Amino acid sequence: MKILITGANGLLGQKLVALLHAQPGVVLVATGRGPNRLAEWYPTLRFVALDVTDASQVQRVLAQEQPTHVIHTAAMTNVDECELNQATCWQQNVVATAHLAAACAALGIHLTHLSTDFIFDGSAGPLAEDAVPAPISHYGASKLAAEQAVQGTAGLHWAIARTVLVYGVLRGGGRTNIVLWVRDSLRAGKVIKVVDDQWRTPTLAEDLAVGCWLLAQHSAAGIYNICGNELLTPHAMALRVADYFALDKNLIERVDARTFSQPARRPARTGLLIGKAQRELGYRPRTFEEGISLVAAQ
Repeated sequence: MKILITGANGLLGQKLVALLHAQPGVVLVATGRGPNRLAEWYPTLRFVALDVTDASQVQRVLAQEQPTHVIHTAAMTNVDECELNQATCWQQNVVATAHLAAACAALGIHLTHLSTDFIFDGSAGPLAEDAVPAPISHYGASKLAAEQAVQGTAGLHWAIARTVLVYGVLRGGGRTNIVLWVRDSLRAGKVIKVVDDQWRTPTLAEDLAVGCWLLAQHSAAGIYNICGNELLTPHAMALRVADYFALDKNLIERVDARTFSQPARRPARTGLLIGKAQRELGYRPRTFEEGISLVAAQ
């Protein structure tokens, strides 16, 4: 297998590189828009500059590298930024995906595309793969349109991995996550407001990487939910972080989503059911406590 990863500098991209760079029988190509942020840790990693919004670049790089599989993690994922910069969001999330899908179809490459629970309106959850999407934000609409671009590309071998609230440690910094934010705030004695009326199945980035690898290994076809297996509110997550690090839970203030004014609406209750991925792929995510432990160790 020769696997090409888009967005290799991002959180999931980095975890995929860590998982696959020494995997027997796998040749790995990492791509990203900016310079290679992973050279310090993986000096032998092949890295190719790629702007996935540029159709000619996508065609050239895929034709040059000839991967058997592409795992497409590159995306604009800041929900509020997507709401405020809708044209840029559409370019990065929809147009780029359509370019990749077309190039993969033309070259006979299997494509694993990353999607999100934010394609749903939050009226029910957790949800199976056949739930009917109804996005309530521009980010959600863009990710649904990207799914439709993948599904509508003639001759494409594809899998879609839908995930939820991904957390983990990014090498080189630049991004926090709920575990470190809660830990560091409480250690500093800060009171934090955490919502208790939104439900998610939080996903450890390492587990999501394993799920994507399983989809590629199986050259899987169709939609798979790849996320954690526990339905929690951010407030419940924060309490578990406080317990793990033996920090003062009284500093965690329970609030509802109306406390915050944010440009983009968030679905109230999502979370995804992972029975299909467990049965067909052997996917086994870690518990949230195990995720906290791994993040703490990193």
